Amino acid sequence: MTHSEFVAAYTSGRLKVEIEPKAAAAHLSARLLLPLVAMPVLGIGVALALIGWIYTGLAIIAIGFITPRLIKRSAPRFILAKSLQDAVFYEEVTRSGLMRVTGVE
Repeated sequence: MTHSEFVAAYTSGRLKVEIEPKAAAAHLSARLLLPLVAMPVLGIGVALALIGWIYTGLAIIAIGFITPRLIKRSAPRFILAKSLQDAVFYEEVTRSGLMRVTGVE
């Protein structure tokens, strides 16, 4: 199925898209380099807490801990939205088996 056929069928409601949440979270985490971004944020939070800015440091630690989890939780919706917009991304996720299109009429 080509990208234009996929977009037309999805918007008309003729097909069902299945995205594995754990695989989507892993794909998005690797693509956005979440661990590489989260570690310095957590380090800054710890440093601020140690130098006396306890509440600010704790807030930054909370942000560094919660934000990657929220991103991973919304990964299937992000992958679907990105596939509807970008033909190359659509080909990549369907070829890898991350997204399965079923129910084509």
